[in-house]
Amino acid sequence: MSAVLLFKRFLQRPFQVAYVVPSSPQLCRKVCSRMDLSVPRTIVELGPGEGCHTREIARKMHPESRLLLFEIDDVFCEHLRKQNSHDPRIEVVHTDAVNLPAELAARGIGHCDYVVSGLPFTLIDLPKKKAIVEKVFESLAPEQHAAFIIYQVSTELKQYAKFFPRVVTEYCLQNLPPIFVMQFFKVALPHGSKNGKHAKNGKARF
Repeated sequence: MSAVLLFKRFLQRPFQVAYVVPSSPQLCRKVCSRMDLSVPRTIVELGPGEGCHTREIARKMHPESRLLLFEIDDVFCEHLRKQNSHDPRIEVVHTDAVNLPAELAARGIGHCDYVVSGLPFTLIDLPKKKAIVEKVFESLAPEQHAAFIIYQVSTELKQYAKFFPRVVTEYCLQNLPPIFVMQFFKVALPHGSKNGKHAKNGKARF
């Protein structure tokens, strides 16, 4: 049912939805694995669509975590509210991603730990694209784990997110289409750290 909904919304709004089919289970698991969910976290998902990544995050996150879903599509919002009505940890926020800092502040949240996004940045105009990235950076906690995690068909966004001190890029073949997973970390590693997994511009394949 979710896949049918996504396809219908793609046909109606191809430049907003962008994806024809939901992310593969492998991609959902890999994106989720980029977060430490063993302790309470505040997580934001931008453009969750039909909710395949939402479901995976909800399964893995701590009972005391909080997940805010930023979605501008009316139909997806209604779908996400129904799908997650049983889970008080999840809230659907019907607004644009650029309103992230204001929406966090309205809820008494200073910063979030992770921002996950599959927004089609290659289709978003440049001023809006830059604004979203800047608002995400502003909203992330000043902690080493805090990161902007995106899955995209290209690595184009890197050139607009150079103020993030470290980036990890991975490539997932187990998805249609194959896709890049990128982590933009809010804080640099301590001087002398040899943690290759989180090294700036590090690369891996799965």
